[in-house]
Amino acid sequence: MSFRDLLLVGAGGFAREVAAAIPDFRAPRGSSGWRLLGFLDDDPARLDTEVDGFPVLGGADAVHTWSDALVVVCVGSPTNWWSRSRVVARLGLPDSRWATLVHVSAVVPRTCEVGPGAVLMAQTVLTTSVRVGAHAHTMPHVVLTHDDDVGDFATLAAGVRLAGAVTVGREAYLGAGALVRERRTIGARSLVGMGSVVTRDVPPAEVWAGVPARRLRSAPTPAAVGISRGGDANEC
Repeated sequence: MSFRDLLLVGAGGFAREVAAAIPDFRAPRGSSGWRLLGFLDDDPARLDTEVDGFPVLGGADAVHTWSDALVVVCVGSPTNWWSRSRVVARLGLPDSRWATLVHVSAVVPRTCEVGPGAVLMAQTVLTTSVRVGAHAHTMPHVVLTHDDDVGDFATLAAGVRLAGAVTVGREAYLGAGALVRERRTIGARSLVGMGSVVTRDVPPAEVWAGVPARRLRSAPTPAAVGISRGGDANEC
């Protein structure tokens, strides 16, 4: 069987971590594994360079040049965690072009659902009846327990733990080591700081942190930090 070609949009920290793990992601159906063609990044200084031994082949819009390759968007950070959805919307690819990357050490029972464009890194554990939405990312050692619902474009950093029946809204970001009590909701586009313990619902578009977590401020809007509506594929 042949390998399936893959492009990573973005060439920052998370994209590099995904690239390093390519041999350890489960092979797509009908193939023997993934073949990473390279990165796509909108920073002109990166064009025709190599990042960790893989070439930067062009800007994000070059996904249309390699029409047979599957794609994962790997941008987003605690300073602009909403950027992934903007890049995906700008590219306008059908669901059939988005790769779903699941590490071989991840636990994903048949009762669970993982959307297109999602990435589950090493030792992510889904217990039962968990949904991970489209283009959502879980970093190593994330645990999602029964009936959790992780929205599209959400990011769960390393070591996040969700108790049962937690809802994480679209574009939310949970920092490393955050813990969330059962049946709580993290609102869309909110950020929870690293090491926080969430015992109450977090409203949409707010920044919470602490033990127990409390509101610090409203989340910035993309316009307030100079992020265009279309999104740049070097926001990492």
